[in-house]
Amino acid sequence: MNVEYINPFTQATFDVLTMFGTFDPKLGKPFVKEDSILSVGVVVIVGIIGEVKGQVAYSFTEETAKMIASTMMMGMPVDAFDEMAKSAVSELSNMISGNASTAIAAKGFVIDIAPPTLITGENMRLATNVKKSLVVPVSTTAGNIDIWVSLE
Repeated sequence: MNVEYINPFTQATFDVLTMFGTFDPKLGKPFVKEDSILSVGVVVIVGIIGEVKGQVAYSFTEETAKMIASTMMMGMPVDAFDEMAKSAVSELSNMISGNASTAIAAKGFVIDIAPPTLITGENMRLATNVKKSLVVPVSTTAGNIDIWVSLE
């Protein structure tokens, strides 16, 4: 796994979360997983295409997803993980992936992102076409986000 691909996703995560002003993101210790992505409630997958290929997945509990959606919607209460809340967390994942892809492209790589796919359900395993993922845990005031970077 090329660090030139990983660092932009970590930086973009902090930049986007900090932009909202209330998440106070803190980086945990990244680790490598040779397993499939494990869902703890909500997973948003963004496909990466071009010279850099694979996917990036953002995994969080439904409660964390609702808190994120609430913050993104200017504090509007989010009691149910409805279509509006799903749209908000998908857009957050899109923003992070787009910013990271722009940073990678600035280094001379051809890269683009696919529209996000949101999956709900606990204890689901989602296989990727990349053998290893680097998982970057991020704690926030809304809860924990695990970023699964599976790129080659």
